[in-house]
Amino acid sequence: MASTGLQLLGLILTVLGWVFGALVCAAPLWRVSAFVGGELVIAQVLWEGLWMNCLSQTTGQIQCKTYDSTLALPSSGQAARGLTVLSLLLCLLALMLGVAGAKCTHCMGDANQASKARLARLSGVLFLVAGLAYLIPICWTAHAIIRDFYDPNVAAPLKRELGPALYLGWGASLLLLVGGSLLHVGSSPPGGRVLPVLGGATKDNPHTGAAGEGKQPEKSFV
Repeated sequence: MASTGLQLLGLILTVLGWVFGALVCAAPLWRVSAFVGGELVIAQVLWEGLWMNCLSQTTGQIQCKTYDSTLALPSSGQAARGLTVLSLLLCLLALMLGVAGAKCTHCMGDANQASKARLARLSGVLFLVAGLAYLIPICWTAHAIIRDFYDPNVAAPLKRELGPALYLGWGASLLLLVGGSLLHVGSSPPGGRVLPVLGGATKDNPHTGAAGEGKQPEKSFV
């Protein structure tokens, strides 16, 4: 029952991480206009994401525009897009395997517990890989923002701050890593450890060897 609970908890955490990851991927809040000296660097607040940027004016009007070309993006933006999409696709595959391999489901029947355990463990590994793949662009983007913010050679209007999507992305990565670990740990093979054949036979009949050793060849007095 404990392993089933770990599997369910792992699946719940990974599903939450997957949903939050999809929201972060679509949100244009990775980079936000910086505040310098208590004043806005620019008159309009600029939000930047992986797929679009938005401009918020003082009147409350918000205008968003998708990027014209993927190839026009810097290499870091293209890599961030690829890694986040790859992570979400891995989560989808891992979720299907996890549901099929969970002990509380009957997708493969109750007779294939060993196969279900292998699928669940594979699902946990895929969630771990997806969490790491999602964490790389988040940390990469945060490092670039902080580096440019403290770089005196970067003009003030070009400085950015960490957007709320990055913080949510860190949380999503953590959920995927913790959930994948719990799913893998909770998918131990059914039946516990299997003893070796020779060792098991010896333990089942502890007196077999002693009986064999106790037999002495009969002496002939003829």
